[in-house]
Amino acid sequence: MSPLQPNSPSEVDSLPQERIDEAKPETSASSTQEYSRDERTSLIQLAHDSIISTLENRQISMAAPTAHLAELRGVFTSLYLHGELRGCVGYILPGCTVYRAVAETARAAAFNDERFPPVTKEETPHLQIELSILSAAKSIQPEEIEIGRHGLLIGWHGRRGLLLPQVAVEHNWDRETFLEQTCGKAGLPSDAWQQGATIEAFTAEVFGEKSGR
Repeated sequence: MSPLQPNSPSEVDSLPQERIDEAKPETSASSTQEYSRDERTSLIQLAHDSIISTLENRQISMAAPTAHLAELRGVFTSLYLHGELRGCVGYILPGCTVYRAVAETARAAAFNDERFPPVTKEETPHLQIELSILSAAKSIQPEEIEIGRHGLLIGWHGRRGLLLPQVAVEHNWDRETFLEQTCGKAGLPSDAWQQGATIEAFTAEVFGEKSGR
């Protein structure tokens, strides 16, 4: 399983082979909806329960209630308090069920994102949660990248950088700028995508209380 990684709207990091940093998810960039309203509600509630149960020192079940939620997926969980980022941590690689990944990343975002103090019990009623559930990354040619649909994962010489699909939309980037910015996320030269770096694409379904989806 890939390590839990903090999320940031602006950092550009140089990351070892399986450490992935990310840009802040805010709105869904996908026109398709894989997860039903009931599944979305269940996952958001799970994220809240995971945080509260940690504060109360009690266990919750990690058993996925359906086969769909038992699929292996990468997940990022973002926490917001009064409209401001309060923590975001995720898995890029699908090392556990989406259900467990939501619970673990929510807990880590609340208590292990070193950029923020741990979430307090008084804050929990005011937290808003947003989830980004990732598809598997697959090799793609630059000309096949669709802005608003694809997120990018670019790697070269042991460094990798990732940006979610909605980031390019939020910043009005074209395809080439998106590629350059993802290279920068990995601490690579902006033209590394033209010099032999691996380029992989994925989609993300983003929903939650902040986005209203």
